[in-house]
Amino acid sequence: MTIVSLPRTAPRVLRAFFMFAAVMTLWVLGTAPAQAQVTAFRQAVAESAARDEDLATFYRARDFQGIWAGDDRAATTRRNALLTALSNAGAHGLPEARYNAEEMIAQLQAATTPTQQGAMEVALSTAFLTYARDVQTGILTPSKVVPLIVREVPLRSRLATLQGFLQSNPDAFLRALPPSSPEYARLMREKLRLENLLAQGGYGPAVQASSLAPGASGQAVVDLRNRLILMGHLDRTATQTYDATIQAAVQRFQQSMGLSADGTAGSDTMKEINVPLDKRMQSVIVAMERERWINRPRGLRHIWVNLTDFTATIVDNDRVTFSTRSVIGASETDRQSPEFSDVMEYMVINPSWYVPRSIVVNEYLPQLQSNSNAVSHLDVTDRSGNVVPRGSVKAGNYTARTFPYSMRQGPSERNALGLVKFMFPNKYNIYLHDTPSKSLFSRESRAFSHGCIRLNDPFDFAYALLAKQESNPEALFQSRLKTGAESRVTLEEPVPVHIVYRTAFTNVTGALQFRRDVYGRDAAIWNALSQTGVAVRAVQG
Repeated sequence: MTIVSLPRTAPRVLRAFFMFAAVMTLWVLGTAPAQAQVTAFRQAVAESAARDEDLATFYRARDFQGIWAGDDRAATTRRNALLTALSNAGAHGLPEARYNAEEMIAQLQAATTPTQQGAMEVALSTAFLTYARDVQTGILTPSKVVPLIVREVPLRSRLATLQGFLQSNPDAFLRALPPSSPEYARLMREKLRLENLLAQGGYGPAVQASSLAPGASGQAVVDLRNRLILMGHLDRTATQTYDATIQAAVQRFQQSMGLSADGTAGSDTMKEINVPLDKRMQSVIVAMERERWINRPRGLRHIWVNLTDFTATIVDNDRVTFSTRSVIGASETDRQSPEFSDVMEYMVINPSWYVPRSIVVNEYLPQLQSNSNAVSHLDVTDRSGNVVPRGSVKAGNYTARTFPYSMRQGPSERNALGLVKFMFPNKYNIYLHDTPSKSLFSRESRAFSHGCIRLNDPFDFAYALLAKQESNPEALFQSRLKTGAESRVTLEEPVPVHIVYRTAFTNVTGALQFRRDVYGRDAAIWNALSQTGVAVRAVQG
């Protein structure tokens, strides 16, 4: 693990700013005749910008005049605003070397001819566009790192970004580029807090015990006590015994990790207790990158499904108004739940289950080949949806590729979808639904489905959604349910759905929460970020 240690401010860069201001009055002035200087500068801008279509279009519209060059107030303000933003890139969990402000200043100081200055004009615009995209919508292309992150990142037009910057207050424009969500601000604040803590030694020594229970004493309990204090779960105390105060602190820690909060530091709890601070900081940095991937309005009312937290919530005006436990896709690659956003349009009460093709041919066809009466709770249907008698199926004559039938389960309490499903039609065939397998919701880790999201309280979830359009949502729902017939209820105001994966996030009070990396996705994202130069920092307070 590479940890970069630096002061809270960056005085060398600030000193360089003053040096830079002293020499910039000479930029594009030189000693050659003025017209020759202008011609050489514009020619250099044209040649340097030609390699980038957006920059070529931007400068062509300006007759290749600069926006950074010169000693006028507007150019000076733009330069200083950009260099300040670049010097602070590490605060956003971005790779500082990618926007090395000191090196940029040195290159500007060394640019003494109009040709060199024209090239640096375009270099500044290039650095601006790189930083703007990185801080606004992320460094990585998510699907290239994890194929099941099928989210559409809301990339902004580079040309429009540059034009918008030119027409705005430079400092204000750059400050507005990162996500404006409260979660991003809280993650950034927590990142700085952890950086200060890391500079002071982090969480201290690991606890040398596989488990600890109330009543225990000794050095392991002291180390546990100290780590809980540094994590913010325990007020300062001199106790050396696993007493009631430590038990309560362990419960708070367990709650912050999504563990069963019994107050006993068993093996799972101890494993999480001993995760080093720099590893936790990686999760926060990954969460900030993920927040940039979703940098668009989420909807005044939206549904937020955090796969790692095994929950589905309804959020109204940034406040959670309903929450339920969920079961997500199993850890096998072909069963994991994908990550994406869509819009919920309707719910189906007493749904039929149309078995996905992959399940039909991979799980049920082999059973039918051994026994034509296997999976008798399912109907075999032809291409028109008509039920085919089991005796005429002849499953042994087909392979997974050639099997011509589909399978369907009609409405019932035993239906795999339970008694209601919530639809946001998508090409991944993922939705939220009820389930007859209620026992799974009592488990701490709940990755068991084929990819869809099962809800522990689907009826209450439906009532909460329908409350916006029905005076008595429960009565409407129950009246449809009692018929036993499949029934569709359209949401008058469709609701955005965001299926996300956050191993670090904040709760309603702003306190930092961590969850296990159930699919190993955040580890892959961190590896990709570190390859770009992102590093965990220790910052002196």
